[in-house]
Amino acid sequence: MNTVKTVRELRAAVARARGEGKRIGLVPTMGNLHSGHAALVAKATQRVDFVVASIFVNPLQFGPSEDLDKYPRTLAADQERLVQAGCSLLFAPSAAEMYPDGMAGQTRVSVPQLSEGLCGTSRPGHFEGVATVVSKLFNMVQPDLAVFGQKDYQQLAVIRALVRDLNMPIQIIGEPTVRAEDGLALSSRNGYLSQEQRALAPLLYQVLSQVAAQVSQGRRDYPALLEQAKQVIAQAGFVPEYLEIRHALTLRPATADDRDLVILVAANLGTTRLIDNLHLDLDHDPQHS
Repeated sequence: MNTVKTVRELRAAVARARGEGKRIGLVPTMGNLHSGHAALVAKATQRVDFVVASIFVNPLQFGPSEDLDKYPRTLAADQERLVQAGCSLLFAPSAAEMYPDGMAGQTRVSVPQLSEGLCGTSRPGHFEGVATVVSKLFNMVQPDLAVFGQKDYQQLAVIRALVRDLNMPIQIIGEPTVRAEDGLALSSRNGYLSQEQRALAPLLYQVLSQVAAQVSQGRRDYPALLEQAKQVIAQAGFVPEYLEIRHALTLRPATADDRDLVILVAANLGTTRLIDNLHLDLDHDPQHS
């Protein structure tokens, strides 16, 4: 696996691969890779001949009070993990390479509606930063497909809309969330948790599963159901940011008639913000019919 740091090198390497008739895949990341990221690369290797991973901690998607400076940078370990996962090329640019004229005058890409609410409420500008950097990466690599994790469900919905609305010929694949044995969704931010907090963190997914079970059994008074679940989380020591049931495709608040649902949660545990979700298809999932 080669590592390149400039757009010029990246484009040259991708052009060589394409000239050999290879299909190109892209897995954008911010580094500090774990098994969830490895699963994204592995999925890409099943579908294409040449997989590009990017590692870039994108300052455009971090708010002024967020953890940009302390976000872990572990390039050597990440390179090793990518090699093991079958990655062909790593693009690891600097901020100056990605934003050569600075960020103040940078053209921005905004995806309305899907970017609003949920994480968009507490992180204004976040999804604009995501959509902008992903658009840049798509234009640099021009992949046939790109793979993203479903843990960041709203982000995945934003990127699907971006590709559809801007007529980008890129297939977007959502890979199921990889979890620890106790159910906690793998995340780079889990490393911020103390030992006691890490023991408590799986409760988020347990609560999502309990909500899903009640919906599957026919419960439709969503506001009351969600309020009860939020109280469970809060009493355990979390500070809930949101817990909502949305339509899985549009992300609008779910109605009692909707059948394709996603239950989404964000909560702070100490200083660490955790997110998770559970997709619930009442028509096609035998466990939830």
